[in-house]
Amino acid sequence: MKSYDYAHRSGEKRLSWDDFASLASRLSELLAPFRPRIILGVARAGLFPATVVACSLRRELYPIRLTRRVNDKIMYDRPVWRVLVPPIVVGKTVVVVDEIADTGQTLSMAAESALELGADRVITACLIAHSWANPAPQVSVMTSDEFIIFPWDEKILVDGIWVDNPEIQAGLNAQTRSEVD
Repeated sequence: MKSYDYAHRSGEKRLSWDDFASLASRLSELLAPFRPRIILGVARAGLFPATVVACSLRRELYPIRLTRRVNDKIMYDRPVWRVLVPPIVVGKTVVVVDEIADTGQTLSMAAESALELGADRVITACLIAHSWANPAPQVSVMTSDEFIIFPWDEKILVDGIWVDNPEIQAGLNAQTRSEVD
C-alpha cells in the first residue's frame, strides 16, 4: 500500500479531542510496562501522543522528524530525515511514538536510527495502525483501515479564516470515487 493512498481505506473515522485523549492515555498504559527512559516523538502530529506519553510516564521527550512532505505537500516516496535521533538514547530503552502507522516506514526508520546510535531497546508505538503497515508497530491502541481524521487535521487557517483541510476533502473524495468504480 502506498502512503496517502486514501482511496483504499474503508470508510472514515473522525476523532474528537476527547477520543484522542482516551487513545493517548491508553497508549501510555500499554507502554508503561516497558519502562522506557526516553520518548522520541515523530514531529509533527506524533508529538501530540508522544507528549501525553512522556508526561504520563514522567519521561524526557525528544522530537525527531521524518517526513515525506515539504511545506505540507507530499514530495517524497520515502520519509526524509529533518531532525535526527539524539545521541542521548545510548544504552536506554526508547519508545518511538507517532500518531498513525500507515506504511510503517517512519517508525521503522526511527527505530533503526536509535538502535544504530546505541539504544539498548526500541519500542515502536502509535495510536492507530493500518493493517497493511509493514513493519507494524510493536504497540498500538487500535487497528483500523478507515480514513482516520484527527482533530488537528480537520481545519486549517488560511488568511485568518478556518477552512476545511483540502487534503482531508481530497481523501474523502478519493474514497467516494473508489466506491463508485
